[in-house]
Amino acid sequence: MTERAGRTVKTGNQASAGDLLELVRSGRATTRGALQRATGLSRATVGQRLDRLFRAGWLREGAGGPVDSPLGGRPSITLEFDDEHAVVLAADLDTRHGRAAVLTLTGEILAEHAGPLVIDDGPEAVLAELGRWFAELVAKSGRGADAVCGIGLAVPGPVDSETGRVVQPPIMPGWDGYDIRGRLGRAFAEHTGTGAARVPVLVDNDANLMAYGEQRAGYPDCSAFALVKVSTGIGAGMVVGGTVYRGIDGGAGDIGHIRVGADALCRCGSYGCLAAVASGGAVARRLAESGVRAASGSDVRQLLAAGHPEATALAREAGRRVGDVLATVVTLLNPGVLMIAGDLAGTPFLTGVRELLYQRALPRSTAHLDVVTSRLGERAGLVGAGALVVEYLYAPERAEERLAALGV
Repeated sequence: MTERAGRTVKTGNQASAGDLLELVRSGRATTRGALQRATGLSRATVGQRLDRLFRAGWLREGAGGPVDSPLGGRPSITLEFDDEHAVVLAADLDTRHGRAAVLTLTGEILAEHAGPLVIDDGPEAVLAELGRWFAELVAKSGRGADAVCGIGLAVPGPVDSETGRVVQPPIMPGWDGYDIRGRLGRAFAEHTGTGAARVPVLVDNDANLMAYGEQRAGYPDCSAFALVKVSTGIGAGMVVGGTVYRGIDGGAGDIGHIRVGADALCRCGSYGCLAAVASGGAVARRLAESGVRAASGSDVRQLLAAGHPEATALAREAGRRVGDVLATVVTLLNPGVLMIAGDLAGTPFLTGVRELLYQRALPRSTAHLDVVTSRLGERAGLVGAGALVVEYLYAPERAEERLAALGV
């Protein structure tokens, strides 16, 4: 067996059509001859496995590749993953707004919508509205609802990846333990007239999916990647060895509730949490107390874009508080990239982070560390959610199940 980013690919007679698909998608074997060498399968068996993938519409032949034989001969025909046979739906929910899109299987956005969507309204209302958005986006993209192979959703709370349910989310009242997968599937079906059970729904924490999207898009060779999202709350996502690190039940990365010694009351009910003093919500509250109109992290972002002096000063102060905590995170994880994202991810906040991070962390921990801001911006969660669905659906074992269901 061989592995890539934690994924096992079988070799020998155990190598399935799904394993061959994984080898092609990863770029490790993109010709019939290369697949034979990588798996040890005979030419005839490789042909039989590939025939199933061609009939499903998952593979296509590309241009001629390098000559497989050292003795020369015709260039071999390359094999490519056909990213046009289906599309993915993705959505990213924040506390007061949402963003949704239709994406190709390689992450290209075909249609997109953003608008108000208040998480405090509860899962029933929010997911029903999201189902309507999805139906409109599918029509706008020019693809039919039957082309949708899966839905990915990013939410601002800890998620049990096995069940897709949020677990005691501090800023998602009414969502704890709710069946998000089932309700979103039904909402999509109600607005498109398709079967809800046909479309799988995957749910994960927003910082996790932002980290996954950013790492895959901009830093694929970084084996330890960390992203900190600072918006209404604060959360972190980590990609280690190409895989999202979630902890045992989805609670990893919840740095917003690390105690920092302050006496401010947090939305989780505790005092002194980092989010209570350094999040976009915390900065907004301090601005409102001084007479500046601000109710959320997005309001603070607009003030920072306008160069508001008090917002700038408070953002830098918040960055210093977060940088103090990140010194411990960097020492523990030793990442190659630390990305700051979210509403506060601008120069004042980043300056504050660097001030304390480099002051408190050991030089050994920061010697090879790049501290950067988001490349994908507000689309990071969408890209990560789409990638999560694709990696799930086309993983070797799952691909075999789907091929059997298609009767090929």
